[in-house]
Amino acid sequence: MRALSILVVSALMSLPLSAPLVAQEMPPPRVSVTGEGVTEVAPDLAVLSIAVTTQGDTAAAALAANNDAVAAVLARLQETGIEPRDMQTSNLSLNPNWTGYDSSTPTISGYVAANMVTVRVRALDRLGEILDVAVRDGANTLNGLTFGLADPRPAMDEARKAAVADARLRAEVLAAAAGVKLGKITSIVETTGSGSTEPMFRAEASAVPVASGELAVTAHVTIVYEIAE
Repeated sequence: MRALSILVVSALMSLPLSAPLVAQEMPPPRVSVTGEGVTEVAPDLAVLSIAVTTQGDTAAAALAANNDAVAAVLARLQETGIEPRDMQTSNLSLNPNWTGYDSSTPTISGYVAANMVTVRVRALDRLGEILDVAVRDGANTLNGLTFGLADPRPAMDEARKAAVADARLRAEVLAAAAGVKLGKITSIVETTGSGSTEPMFRAEASAVPVASGELAVTAHVTIVYEIAE
């Protein structure tokens, strides 16, 4: 028994001592800022949403009249320089025209057909003229007019650069106020940009006056800096 005890004690003494606990390294302090950049640019593209609405005693008559009117509008738009690739039907409907809702037996009094067309206008100096032509030739509904950029990338890139510079300035102000210095960048995250308009009226003789304005292309970035020791 004594020999066994000696063997056990010897074995325990031969085991390595437990390694000391390694202190967990704390991440360096950081500062996170969000910068905004805005680029104002004149639009070079307009998108019209126009529609032709017709009525008829029967569904076939309403649709046939609508087809003729829409064909005339599209033909005239092409004559003004609008390319076929810039015209697209966005909605087509044919519905009964119900009357007599104040009675217990409403009836159908003819049919209504509507064809909505989205038109991209690249020559903004002729936008008023094109609107006038579309209405004269049968488009009796204007659902909307928006302005945009055929290629928004250059303006967006300028806004991104401005957003990064703005974020850097904000971080420097915060660091100086806290009495520290900025270290390296650990992350950059971009959020979605947006466009808005600043009205700038421009009238055109003998055509619909149009205010094309300017587009404000906006970018936002969030940048995280380490705080230097």
